[in-house]
Amino acid sequence: MIETREQLQKLVEKVERKIEPVIKNIELQCEKNSEKVLTAFQKYQITEAHFGSTSGYGYDDMGRDALENVFAHVLDAEDALVRAQMISGSHALTITLFALLRPNDILLSITGKPYDTLDEVIGITDNNSSLKSFGVHYEQIDLIDNDFDYIKIGEVLSQKKIKVIEIQRSKGYSTRKSISIEKVEKVIGVIKKISPDTIIMVDNCYCEMVSDKEPTTVGADIMVGSLIKNLGGGIAPNGAYIAGKKELIKLCAERLTLPGEGREVGPTLGINKSLYQGLFFAPSVVAASLKTAIFTSALLEELNYDVEPKWDEKRVDIVENIIFKNPNDLINYCQGIQIGSPIDSNAIPEPWNMPGYQDKVIMAAGAFTQGSSIELSCDGPMREPFIAYQQGGLTYEYGKLGVIKAVERLLNIK
Repeated sequence: MIETREQLQKLVEKVERKIEPVIKNIELQCEKNSEKVLTAFQKYQITEAHFGSTSGYGYDDMGRDALENVFAHVLDAEDALVRAQMISGSHALTITLFALLRPNDILLSITGKPYDTLDEVIGITDNNSSLKSFGVHYEQIDLIDNDFDYIKIGEVLSQKKIKVIEIQRSKGYSTRKSISIEKVEKVIGVIKKISPDTIIMVDNCYCEMVSDKEPTTVGADIMVGSLIKNLGGGIAPNGAYIAGKKELIKLCAERLTLPGEGREVGPTLGINKSLYQGLFFAPSVVAASLKTAIFTSALLEELNYDVEPKWDEKRVDIVENIIFKNPNDLINYCQGIQIGSPIDSNAIPEPWNMPGYQDKVIMAAGAFTQGSSIELSCDGPMREPFIAYQQGGLTYEYGKLGVIKAVERLLNIK
């Protein structure tokens, strides 16, 4: 039983000794990703001139255009759209879905129901601006034992013309495991054999730079992510990316702006340097987030809480689940993360009805950028089994300190 700060500190030291071999592997992955990013900067000969700004229409923004080439290289994609005008990962997903789908097309999710913020986008929850309201049909296939239901996928693809298949790698607010790049590669191979024209879209939020490969490396047609998550490196103040096949990126650009102008417009308003620098720091920041997640998993497991993934499991994303099974522990832990944050540490978060969510949500995020989840943050819906979804950590040291504060509040250590 941990009752004092001294006892907790001894446990922390024990945990850090235990996780040391896994931390070493994270550092090796960081080196590989850093080399890939540096190579991309050098290939496209990035100079200080690329940090310049445009306003108005944003014509001929050389920094923006080069940045998108750098992102495409890092993500093993033909092309990329990287814009501050995309305000979140969910917004980028919405742009992509509306760009690719037409009335009477079928969207099929093969990882169950997508993240809560897409409910009204798809039409799972009624909204007059949803895909459903435009005549787009939605179907889903649930995972079986945290893997794809290959039999059901094969049956649906053989019977119907599926325009877009959506794969959400991270677990969102579900209780399943996140989807590894190896599983993504396998299911893409199966889909393309049966229905080669079906577009495979991957929601890659929280997963970038965790593995050697990205979805576009293993055959995904298009993928989407947020810049206030992994690839923004904690420096990008907003934005998102879409990467994939050139003809699909063109459609997305014309949905973001307007047909005929597409990616040729969109002022950067002084943001270029932050986006370049964020990508440059992304490998080390993702590594710090992973180290924080591993530390959290090992520490909370020592305190007899259920965690997922376990500290020594292979990581797919930067998210760590702590299954509290009661609302008070979830609230106290999130409040402790807020107390351990650099910004708004004096605030005490409470569950509330957030726009786009079906349940009340408690969200701790004392971050430099509002909503940034590459910075240490923790949130969860107020529904059973009362799971805290923790992610981020700009440095391991700050991440560890924040988690210790959360544990102190959880255990009521004064």
